[in-house]
Amino acid sequence: MTPEERKQQRKVRQQQRRKQQRGKLLRTVLGIALPAACLVLVLIFLLPRIELPGSTKPTGEVTEETTVIHLAAAGDLNVNEAVVNAGGAGRDYTKALMDVAHLFADADVSMLNFEGNFYGAPYGSDRSAPQELAQALAAAGVDYLQLANSFSIYKGMDGLRTTIDAVRLAGMTPLGVYGTYQQAQEGKGYTLCNIRGVKIAFVAFTKGMDGMALPPGNEGCVNLLYTDYSTDYRKVDTKGISRVLEAAAKEQPDLTVALVHWGSEFNDNISDTQTQIAKLMQSKGVDAIIGTHSHYVQKIEFDRSTGQFIAYSLGDFMSDAQRAGSEYSIILNLEITKNNLTGETKITNYRYTPIFILNEADQPLRVVRIKEAMKAYEENYIDRISKESYDAMDYALKRIEARVNGK
Repeated sequence: MTPEERKQQRKVRQQQRRKQQRGKLLRTVLGIALPAACLVLVLIFLLPRIELPGSTKPTGEVTEETTVIHLAAAGDLNVNEAVVNAGGAGRDYTKALMDVAHLFADADVSMLNFEGNFYGAPYGSDRSAPQELAQALAAAGVDYLQLANSFSIYKGMDGLRTTIDAVRLAGMTPLGVYGTYQQAQEGKGYTLCNIRGVKIAFVAFTKGMDGMALPPGNEGCVNLLYTDYSTDYRKVDTKGISRVLEAAAKEQPDLTVALVHWGSEFNDNISDTQTQIAKLMQSKGVDAIIGTHSHYVQKIEFDRSTGQFIAYSLGDFMSDAQRAGSEYSIILNLEITKNNLTGETKITNYRYTPIFILNEADQPLRVVRIKEAMKAYEENYIDRISKESYDAMDYALKRIEARVNGK
């Protein structure tokens, strides 16, 4: 069997595993406890007509003239005890992700920034997550995990390698990192995917790794934004960034998306070096820059004429939400349109869904859509949020809109 045949075989197995995982999640969401015959009838006759609150119709749209696809992105998933415990004793994260899973699954391609490791027990405070969390993310529809961030080498190069393996085992693709120097040289810092004829190049970079430096002999294993990445973050690695983007450009992608872990924590300011990096990336063909790390939602810039897009920070997707302002964030959805007659491809629109990390007393942590959770409270639904959470969400909606608009 040739390497290409083995690669294709692995891809088929991953696709089959993902379908099984998503099927399990869907059965749990529907909560069906009927005999097998009734279940079949429900799926055949009712499921095609079910539309979850806030869900969209299938996103991929292909006509003779255009192809339209959608990309979904969320912010930081910060591994800590509250996040690990959201799965309970059985490490089942279905309920924790249930309300937002369709935002990933409905998109043609989905991603988020994973700040932690898959390195085995102990879990939580030591930044290690159980494999079940990776499987739950894949089942929810997440395709790519950005691993270039503060915790890339928190457990050393061994931790990076086990994390890469765990992500792949779950059926997802890691971005911005490599297990060895040789793999980094072969991978060249970018990842390609083809969605209905739309070829996308993904790159991911981090400002640093919480003060840690790559061990000698592992250069290039993490894509970095600064040459002084373990100290001051003042010297932009222009050559390194350009090398990755120029290599990706040689593949002639229709669109290039950069995931960047940058800026300062719990800070709204956009630094001069961030502006420098954004201009450099755009000059090298990057169409969308999607930022994380500040733990706050930050401003979005979109040039409709060119299709160039920057979201400076999406905020925290899932964390313990202990710091004010980190409990709410957004899940982004980019509309990408390819003209099949001319080949021109660009971002033509975007939208976002405000979300909230619900961490109420005596309840496992879960991520919910703000507007839908508030409506459920107003209509007195079972399992509704508390009045305190309702008021916090009402405030969060206003703050999200202001932050997205740079106010």
